[in-house]
Amino acid sequence: MTFQREMKAHFIKKIIFLSLVAVIIPVTIACQKEKEEAREETGITTLHFVTWKPNQPGAWEEILRIFHEENPDIKVVREIGPHSSSAFHDLLTQKLKNKSQDVDVFLMDVIWPPEFAAAGWAMPLDDRFPHTEQETFLKSTIMANTHDGSIYGIPFFIDSGVFYYRKDLLEKYHFSPPKTWEQMARQISKIVPGETKLGIEIYGFSGQFKQYEGLVCDMMEYILSNNGLILDPETGKSALSEKPAIEAVRFVRDRIIGSSAPIGVLTYQEPESLDLFIQGKTVFHRNWPYAWEIANNPEHSRIVGKVGITKLPYFRGGKSVSTLGGWQVGISNYSNKKGAAWKFARFLTSPRIQKLYSIKTGKAPARKELYNDPEILQNNPHFAEMKDVFLAAYPRPRSPLYPAISNILQRYFSKAISDSDSDIEKEAKEASEEIDKILSLTE
Repeated sequence: MTFQREMKAHFIKKIIFLSLVAVIIPVTIACQKEKEEAREETGITTLHFVTWKPNQPGAWEEILRIFHEENPDIKVVREIGPHSSSAFHDLLTQKLKNKSQDVDVFLMDVIWPPEFAAAGWAMPLDDRFPHTEQETFLKSTIMANTHDGSIYGIPFFIDSGVFYYRKDLLEKYHFSPPKTWEQMARQISKIVPGETKLGIEIYGFSGQFKQYEGLVCDMMEYILSNNGLILDPETGKSALSEKPAIEAVRFVRDRIIGSSAPIGVLTYQEPESLDLFIQGKTVFHRNWPYAWEIANNPEHSRIVGKVGITKLPYFRGGKSVSTLGGWQVGISNYSNKKGAAWKFARFLTSPRIQKLYSIKTGKAPARKELYNDPEILQNNPHFAEMKDVFLAAYPRPRSPLYPAISNILQRYFSKAISDSDSDIEKEAKEASEEIDKILSLTE
């Protein structure tokens, strides 16, 4: 009897389940059909565009206004995420993991395409973005968007680390822009005390040293400019525990954090570090090209006309190195509006919109032809002399597992430079071992 009761209960549950399915499926299909019919009736397709919090929101408002005027059948709903690349990555990947319909088009940091491609989140664009079109973009940006022979993003703009300085202060103290990091430290040791005697509060340097992706970019520039490496291309192993890398990290800890720069830089991303510079509170500043426009904008800056820009310094015996940055436009593989999404992505990365964005924000365009555009060069005269820097910017390790590698790097760098008593050799060795374990998963 017990067996019969159990079987009866089983069949009852099965009938209830099938009944629910019979109800749910038609309702779901009906709801979807109603949505599609409503879209057909209004003639409007709604696209969800996920992006980070911009430094110059006005530029995006103008871009979207133009798109809506020219494409009245497409409505772009923009979701603005965090400014931090790391935090924005977490937001976006969570949506893509869940196959969310709240994302059709998105911005990708230059380091994300291999990860997004391997995970199946980004739509391959080979059939829409042919090689003839790819050749109109800077080669490094196309390489960054390519994984296993397919392309997954369209380059929007390129970034590379650059060095800003106070022309007026260097002239006052009879200095030329420093070529090496050691020269920068010596100049700071003269300028800051001199200005302090005059009652002017000023620091020597500001950069991005919070524990996030920007810290990896900054620290890579120090390490590589000392002939060090993050990963050794010959061995495929971490090189963090090698002497050049150790020396560079120690220089940042001992000569920059709490010395040339205020201790607060350990909490600074781009906006905070730039704000200190444009308020006239630092002599030198590391940032991306966009900072030029802000530093020379009288609505935001107190040092308009007093700013110089040049290549980043290096260590004796090394050479100037800039980290490759920049953003790409990707399309969700789960979007059911891929045609409209492609139309919007192609619009965003078109020559005229890249030109508009460059003029409005100071970002370096990803299209080759725009470096000869008179209006862009008029608004960004430094592009002419900095073009070689942009073209030769050094990429971070390209791997589908880069987020895990970056997480290790962020923790290591933050711990090493924030504690004046840190055992850098020990921390570097442990970080290297962790990275090598991660890399072994791809062998």
